[in-house]
Formats: sequence, C-alpha cells, structure tokens
Amino acid sequence: MPITLSYRDEFAILTIDRQEALNALSFSLIGDIGRCLDEAEKSKARALLITGAGQKAFCAGADIAELTNRDLEAQKRGAEFGQQVFGRLDTLPMPSVAIINGYAFGGGLELALACTFRLATANAKVGLPEIKLGLIPGYGGTQRLPRVVGEARALEMIMTGRTVAADEAARIGLVNRLVEGDAVEAGMAFAREFSGHGMVALRLARGAVQRALQTPLTEGLRIEADLSTLAYQTKDANEGMAAFLEKRKPQFKDC
Repeated sequence: MPITLSYRDEFAILTIDRQEALNALSFSLIGDIGRCLDEAEKSKARALLITGAGQKAFCAGADIAELTNRDLEAQKRGAEFGQQVFGRLDTLPMPSVAIINGYAFGGGLELALACTFRLATANAKVGLPEIKLGLIPGYGGTQRLPRVVGEARALEMIMTGRTVAADEAARIGLVNRLVEGDAVEAGMAFAREFSGHGMVALRLARGAVQRALQTPLTEGLRIEADLSTLAYQTKDANEGMAAFLEKRKPQFKDC
C-alpha cells in the first residue's frame, strides 16, 4: 500500500511508499494520510513519525497530472482538502516528527511544515516550487513557512521557488536537526527526548505556543497563565514535583 501506519515501541510511524513517483501525493493518498491520522489518534502512541520510503524522497509534492484541466470549484476543494488533512496534525494528542529523507517539495514540504518537528538527512532538499508552474502553495505553505523561518525568508523561497539544501534548512530553522544513519531510528531517538514526559503537559505546551502565533502578547500571556494553571491541577504535575523532591524518575500516567 502507498500509505502505511506501523508501530514501534511507543511510536506510530506513517510511511509514504510511492517510490516510482518519488512519493508524490495524489488526492487518494492525501485521503489515506487522513485515515492513518485518525487511527494514530486512537492509539497509545506517544509520538507520530512521518517519513518517505526509499532513499530519494520524503515526498516530492503533489501529483501534477491530477491538477490539470480541473474547474475552479474542484481546484478550491482540492486545496481545502489538503489543508484540512494536514491541519489534523495540529490537533493530534501527540507531537509529530517529519523525517525528511530526500526531496520534500511543494505538498511534501507543506506536510512536513504541518508537523510539530522536522528532521532532515544530509541529502534532503526542500522547497516550494509552485511559482515555476504559475501557481502558489495551496496546502498551507504560505501560512506555515513564514511562521517557521520568518516573512523575508519565506517570501524568498516562495517567490523564487528555489531549492534549499539540508544544511541551509537547518541554519534558517526550517528543520530542527540534521540526522545521520538510519533515518527512522534517528527520528525515534529524537522523539524519545520528549515522549517520556506527561502527554497532558506536552499537549498544553504545544497548544500555548501554537496560540501565541495567533494572538497579541498580552492575550498570549493570559492563555499561558490559564494553561499553566491547568497543568498544575493534573496528577502528572503532582508526580513530577514529588519525583523531583525525592530525586527519582517520575512515572507519568498522562492524567
């Protein structure tokens, strides 16, 4: 199957496997991703890892053949569908990590941008080349990229359509880290840096930061105060503070 969801240890792993097309996204595959996200949400996974099969591509973008000869209404529905599916990553109960192992262009980079974190292998190349086709990104790229790298860099990438190599992507903050060796193993190692923490606190922290980008500072501080107060009321907070005072590792129960 072109989209698979598997489980290893405490992680769910979504793999795009359409190697003959550099893991390009058809509308059918986007629907499959949505269904896999629904399944992952119901699981006990503590993080979701997303990667591409093979060594060449994470996801080379949309299937261009599907985008031709479509009327205005169909084009709008297609953009909204991609946005809706990728937006599901914001509301998952667990953080997500895109493991960019090769090309991530267009919709592929937009999928990675929708994840909580992004890792890249040394051969990764990313970009939003839609402008070269007379188009602009439609699955969230114009909105998420400036939030990650800033307005000036986002405008340059989008308006030139240029390709960004892995080292530059790390330097400008587009990816969190460069990784070596087995990409999935590296992704799991990265995820273990946070997966042992309480899931409730992780969700509250992620929600506070996400909302900070949408509100003035004064409102964001009120949101932070509300959510940090809520965190103090959880059993995980009681356990975490008790473990600190008793000099032991906390045993979080995600409640």
